[in-house]
Amino acid sequence: MKICRVVGNVVGSQTADRLNGPTYLLVQPTTATGAPKGSPIVAVDAVQAGEGDLVIVSQGSSCRQIAAPENLSTVDTAVDALVIGVIDLIDSDGSITYRVAETGAGARSGP
Repeated sequence: MKICRVVGNVVGSQTADRLNGPTYLLVQPTTATGAPKGSPIVAVDAVQAGEGDLVIVSQGSSCRQIAAPENLSTVDTAVDALVIGVIDLIDSDGSITYRVAETGAGARSGP
């Protein structure tokens, strides 16, 4: 799994039938403090993440074993990256390296 920041949405005018419906996000892998690391990737959103959120992304064939959005059956679907959680806080060795903002980018509203 990777820590990533949602940096945008990805919209396709045509998609394979099995991939029609879910939301695709552009996510930037980061360090545990939220600093960019590597190249952005496209991931299916299973948790209604928003732009600016720090998220947990699962990659590879293991994505098919994770509960996915209702409109995406991952059993026989080609999904390489799946957003599986929104991060509120990272505590590393007793030191908080990331805490979600109360307002602005990365702020969460609702469930």
